[in-house]
Amino acid sequence: MIRVLIADDQRLLRDGLQTILQLEDDLEVVGVSENGQEACEAVREKRPDIVLMDIKMPVLDGIEAMKLIKRDYPSTVVLILTTFAEDKFIVDAMAGGADGFLLKDMPADKVVHTVREAVKGQLILPAAIAAKLAARLSVLSDTGADAFDETELRRQGLVLTERERKIVLLMIEGYSNRQISAALFMSEGTVRNYISVVYNKIGTNDRKTAIAKLKDLLLGDAL
Repeated sequence: MIRVLIADDQRLLRDGLQTILQLEDDLEVVGVSENGQEACEAVREKRPDIVLMDIKMPVLDGIEAMKLIKRDYPSTVVLILTTFAEDKFIVDAMAGGADGFLLKDMPADKVVHTVREAVKGQLILPAAIAAKLAARLSVLSDTGADAFDETELRRQGLVLTERERKIVLLMIEGYSNRQISAALFMSEGTVRNYISVVYNKIGTNDRKTAIAKLKDLLLGDAL
């Protein structure tokens, strides 16, 4: 049985999603919340497998609530509920650990399918969200490339390829390997290979150490 928590400040949407999900034999709605703070408390009490989290809510917004949930209960899947594809929210949500997005106007059968796939470990990116994310990442990559100062790396005889730069930028932004693979339309295995190459270049196998060193070497005064 898949245990679901719904967090949205609109009662009509909460009730609608609850009705859709409760019709399925393998899905159980264990709670509903009106704001992010209630959602965090409900996760602690109910321990759902997946949370459907609205972005804009009172008291504590969905992205901040998601970050707290992912910090305390990292195995809990969180899908961001949205009716729009605002670039800033997409990037912030992905960097905060979101497992994907659920469009509020999706047909009922697709909502059910999406929940099941997310619990299986699939990163959920509807076409509209993926297009916006790709456009936003293009801008971020261009801006990040301008901010890069590879002087110190070159002094050590180290050079990053364009693809490695993009991956490094997303690592610094806080993206996981799975999120990087989705954002750059690469397999997760390919991303791991690129990151291994970067690790070898800078002399570490620890992600936190690598990110700290890359921030220092590549961004310098831009931080």
